[in-house]
This record gives sequence, C-alpha cells and structure tokens, in this order.
Amino acid sequence: MLWKLDLDDEYFRILDSKKLVAGYFDPDYGVIYPKENSVEIISQMLKNHDKISGGLMMIPLVKFGLFDSDLDIDIDELDTQINRVGEHLKKWKDFITKTNNTVHSIRISHTDQDMLTITFPIKFSEPTPLDKNEIIKEISPILDLLQKLNLL
Repeated sequence: MLWKLDLDDEYFRILDSKKLVAGYFDPDYGVIYPKENSVEIISQMLKNHDKISGGLMMIPLVKFGLFDSDLDIDIDELDTQINRVGEHLKKWKDFITKTNNTVHSIRISHTDQDMLTITFPIKFSEPTPLDKNEIIKEISPILDLLQKLNLL
C-alpha cells in the first residue's frame, strides 16, 4: 500500500511511500457531549474503533517560492513562478470540479508562510471504524487521484 496513517492526538497524519507527510485527515467524531470531556471521549472512540462517516482532509495546495525574507529575483523569474502557480491552480480547479468538492477552504499553512493548504470534506462510502487500515481504504482513492493529477 502506498499510503499510511499515523495517529497524532485526534487526527491522522497521511504519509506517502517515502514516509513524508502528504497531508492530514481529521475524523468527524460527531457531536461530543459534554465538550469538556472531549479528549477522553475521543480517546475512547479511537480505542473502541467507533464508526465514523468521514472527516476533513487537509492537503498542501501550492508553494509559491516567493514569500521568503531573502527573496532576490528578477522579473523573468517572478513571471516563471507566477505562471507555475497559475498552472497548478488550474489542476486544483479541475480536481475540485471532478470530485464536486465545492465546499472547501484555503488557508496559509501554519508550518510554511509561503504555502497555502486546502481543506475539504470526505464522505465515506459507509460508516467506517476509527482504524488506520480501514480509514486508509476509504481515503486512498482520493489520494491516488491527487497524486495522478500531480497535486501531491
């Protein structure tokens, strides 16, 4: 299998075949009540492999290669970077259209100010246990498509 999940608190890191972080999956744990016990409740849900219907996937959208404090380039290099970003965004628009993922959000990465991330909901084909191997079966087709489109 190409993809692996690594549990980190309440979400999963998505690792590629080189064990590099390709993104994150945040399970939809449903309504947690009472809120102040959420850590214990989620921990118990994970331990019991409770079933979930999906969650949110966060993937790097685009790295600009521009927003660096010691940037020093000429107009041609700037044009090249801007065009590369534009081409990459076209691929993302195609992906969003293909997967009908109109509900998504784009933010600045909290680990890299030169990168944007995209977060979108994933709905599983059926309620799936909170288990790395079961979740990866559900999200692999999306990860495979992202890789095929050169978005990962």
